[in-house]
Amino acid sequence: GLIFYDTKVTVMNRVLNATVQRTADHAAPEITLDPLEIVGGEIRSSENSYFCQAARQLGCVPSSQLCVKLASGGDPTYAFNIRFTGEEVHGTSGSFRHFLWQVCKELQSSSLSLLLLCPSSAVNKNKGKYILTPSPITYAEEQLFHFFGQLLGIAIRADVPLPLDLLPSFWKTLVGEPLDPDVDLQEADILTYNYVKKFENISDETELEALCAEIASQHLATESPDCPNKPCCKFTYPSLTGEEVELCPRGRHIPVGWENKDVYAAAIRSLRMRELQTPECMTAVRAGLGSIIPLQLLTTLTPLEMELRTCGLPYINLEFLKAHTMYQVGLMETDQHIEFFWSALEMFTQEELCKFIKFACNQERIPFTCPCKDGGPDTAHVPPYPMKIAPPDGAAGT
Repeated sequence: GLIFYDTKVTVMNRVLNATVQRTADHAAPEITLDPLEIVGGEIRSSENSYFCQAARQLGCVPSSQLCVKLASGGDPTYAFNIRFTGEEVHGTSGSFRHFLWQVCKELQSSSLSLLLLCPSSAVNKNKGKYILTPSPITYAEEQLFHFFGQLLGIAIRADVPLPLDLLPSFWKTLVGEPLDPDVDLQEADILTYNYVKKFENISDETELEALCAEIASQHLATESPDCPNKPCCKFTYPSLTGEEVELCPRGRHIPVGWENKDVYAAAIRSLRMRELQTPECMTAVRAGLGSIIPLQLLTTLTPLEMELRTCGLPYINLEFLKAHTMYQVGLMETDQHIEFFWSALEMFTQEELCKFIKFACNQERIPFTCPCKDGGPDTAHVPPYPMKIAPPDGAAGT
């Protein structure tokens, strides 16, 4: 927290350029994607998704081939090239950006099960934010998490922000910062947080009985074995994926009483914390990320800075875009139609601005900082910096 973000990015960029492993005499790996597999936006099976098509083909490419220098200039070098079956695309930039955008859409949909909508979403807190799905993983899923980590690294080298909406707990775990059992639980699952708080704040046995009765009416409790008509909770709780989990050995048979209510609340809290950290999945993601960028870089970044470097800002800053726009062949910022253009953009909602950026350069977000402000030859930035506005191509008329 003592170093300015810009300084960290400068150091990071130097390290990324010093750890390039694919030299100019090596051709970029190429993958072929079939857009017809996801026609109409409905992916019939997850194997057909761009994510899985790419993971299968890049699985046999050594990760050193994906470690390229930072993208810069008009025709940047990317980790791999993409060919779409049956489509003719000029240049490599547009199809690469489109691929990253499509993959983020797939990751945050029901077609892939790597990410899970955070439970707080259901009650309008952190709406649309995701976490890693916490469950034991198969070897195939481990490979997909590894590829997900590689994509984070590839996007950092390409300087194309990924439109991913992940909870802060994901970024904390990624950079190795401990989770806060209060704050992070509340962010991810406010209903469980409130449930645990109720048990922690009970002051006498009557309140406990009333709480168990309330829970019983929501079908979370069973009757007490000692007093058949008295409702009680057992040492079980639903996991984030919906299965009933025993909080301790033989938890199904242990009723929650006055003596052990605090143990019960603490057990639920630690279950959720374990699920948010998802050590198995996160190890695979970090391994994938570490095959593209040196993981030591993460020690200087805060979780928020890591998110900004990987995903940019979820909103478009028009002033920033204006400052990085070039006018070509006799056009000037003061031309009437240019002024009309900017005032039209100023009327756009954030959603429409994202669509404009997507239309103009095939990505929804713009990077958080712009290295081209240094003016050095090696810091010329890839689109959308600088955005170019040119006159029409020789057409007659106004």
